[in-house]
Amino acid sequence: MTKKLAELRRDALRIFHASLRAADPVQAVLRHARIDKDRLVVPGARYPLQRFRNIYVIGGGKASAAMAVAVEKLLGRRITGGLINVKDGHTARLRRIRLNECSHPVPDERGVAGAREIARIAAAAGKDDLVLCLISGGGSALMPAPAPPITLAAKQETTRLLLACGANIHEINTVRKHISTIKGGQLARLAAPATLVTLILSDVIGDDLSVIGSGPASPDASTFDDALAILRKFQLTERVPAAVRNRLEKGLAGECPDTPKPGDPVFDRCRNIIVGSNALAVNAAQTEAKSLGYRTLVLSTLIEGETRDVARMHGAIGREIVLHGRPLRTPACVISGGETTVTLTGEGKGGRNQEFALAAAIDIAGAGPLVVLSGGTDGTDGPTDAAGAIADQTTVAAALARSMRAAEYLAAHDSYHFFEPLGGLIKTGPTNTNVMDVRLILAG
Repeated sequence: MTKKLAELRRDALRIFHASLRAADPVQAVLRHARIDKDRLVVPGARYPLQRFRNIYVIGGGKASAAMAVAVEKLLGRRITGGLINVKDGHTARLRRIRLNECSHPVPDERGVAGAREIARIAAAAGKDDLVLCLISGGGSALMPAPAPPITLAAKQETTRLLLACGANIHEINTVRKHISTIKGGQLARLAAPATLVTLILSDVIGDDLSVIGSGPASPDASTFDDALAILRKFQLTERVPAAVRNRLEKGLAGECPDTPKPGDPVFDRCRNIIVGSNALAVNAAQTEAKSLGYRTLVLSTLIEGETRDVARMHGAIGREIVLHGRPLRTPACVISGGETTVTLTGEGKGGRNQEFALAAAIDIAGAGPLVVLSGGTDGTDGPTDAAGAIADQTTVAAALARSMRAAEYLAAHDSYHFFEPLGGLIKTGPTNTNVMDVRLILAG
């Protein structure tokens, strides 16, 4: 079978959209929770609903509104009330649960107000109450509860510094947990002794419960010392606001309580359940690619690292397929998942997926016939309205014909303005899900 370039591009978009459909949060929740004889059944537990005086729903994340739709389908009028912080535009129609739109990735005052209300609901729950917590990607930034005297502005500046220096999600969340009042298991501390069931759509490599949304309902093994070590690693100790540095140093000295650790009694009535992850999206992409006639290979769902380095590796695999027919013969589709990072040095506009596509386009220039696609399953890549971008072996030449030099745009981290005139941006709008990224290499 021969696949021409236009067909490769169409197929790549079809495969990516199949991955988005598979990551639908409503279906993810309903696959893991059901009502049976007036009991809420989740993996490993059954909760008789008549024993609960109140049922509250709280949480935060880009996909949490859609997750709440599923919870309302299950529990309906049994829900007493609740509040979920969501990213602007990532909403849904709900009857019993309130949504609070706020800013992501940098938190704002709306997020703080919502986080305080979430904390209040959790703290008010008694031993005869059930608290359902819905957490998805973006939950850390969307539930900002700075530990006094840290201000929101100080937390915003700390988040910006960590994002810009290339810190990964684990490192960012370690710091955020230790300048917060609800992250790192502290929401579970507030909710005890109520029954707390947390449904989680993972956007973290390896699905580490303590990292997803900064683990508000799970034990936290990290310490104040770890948070300070991260600041030292990126030479941020003297650059972060003084209140942040002072909080971490006081914690290290034992002057304020650390996050609750494994074995803490606050977790005795807690259950954390992962309802979906990047593997869902990647598996669906592979299934769709096979249906379109491609030989497929999933590299990994655990890929992280500097975006342009990962892109060059993917480009090299594409060239190897075209030149030598390995690791697959054509037509071939290589798929990977995970989440890379970009260390910012320029003032351009873009995101890690657009930067991946640009770096890979440079690597496959003239190698033909190859297509690369990288997209965020949440529909927003960095501070842009694009989910990602698509490129092929002719992209660099097409740009040069417009007097646009790909290497210069890459150096300036300006991938959005590179792909915009070329028609290479992928715009899905908010998808109301978030299970990291999906990357594709198609060889015809």
